[in-house]
Amino acid sequence: MLKLTNITKTFAPGTVNQKTALCGIDLHLAPGDFVTVLGSNGAGKSTLFSVIAGSIRPDTGSVILDGQDVTALPDYKRSKYIGRLFQDPLKGTAPNMTIAENLALAYLRSSGRHSPFSMVSAAERREFRDRLSQLGLGLEDRMDSPVGLLSGGQRQALTLLMATLVTPKLLLLDEHTAALDPATAEKVLELTKSIVAQNRITCLMITHDISSALQLGNRTIIMNAGKIVGELDGPERANMDEGQLLEVFRRFRLNDDRLLFRDAP
Repeated sequence: MLKLTNITKTFAPGTVNQKTALCGIDLHLAPGDFVTVLGSNGAGKSTLFSVIAGSIRPDTGSVILDGQDVTALPDYKRSKYIGRLFQDPLKGTAPNMTIAENLALAYLRSSGRHSPFSMVSAAERREFRDRLSQLGLGLEDRMDSPVGLLSGGQRQALTLLMATLVTPKLLLLDEHTAALDPATAEKVLELTKSIVAQNRITCLMITHDISSALQLGNRTIIMNAGKIVGELDGPERANMDEGQLLEVFRRFRLNDDRLLFRDAP
């Protein structure tokens, strides 16, 4: 489904601000893979996501999505195939537009249609309402409310729905619960797990939550200094607890005070 080969990226090359963000990244995701991504600050996680999404062009390497080379394809064209959520709940939605209008824009973009909002049918609006009701947040009764009036958790849940309204080939979750309170973050993670599983979406998720890294998905990769330095899957991952995963971090001499534990190991 996704194949990255020899991805490199250096910012401000040849200057005093030169920073190598990605160093020869190779990664393959099969259809339906749900891969959690751990790494210290500055490890290159978000840069990797930006390369995959098309908002940053790699210096070398290729990005193959579902058999198509999209390396040179800009982000606005990849958005038809790739859904992305950010850490900031304010990103990904238009605050002055209503819930229904935001959903309509996401639907028209992802479905490849370029009609204005007025061309969304009554049947499609009913589908929006049904999908909103599945979130369990009461947003189906607020479809004409501006998104700017929603809480951070409600907005992030809406963004998740918008990103998956038309099932994407790939979903990128860039610490999408980090700015939420623990209870709201748990709710959004449960919604994420349900939507991804129900639609068999291939997914990459950056997290600093040790528990989420192990409990969600089927693989975990660890990044450091622009490289993938470790990968966990199969029985090794299934039998690992939070303390053991922290020891893996120490094994690679990684340290990140943003790592979170839900329960003490």
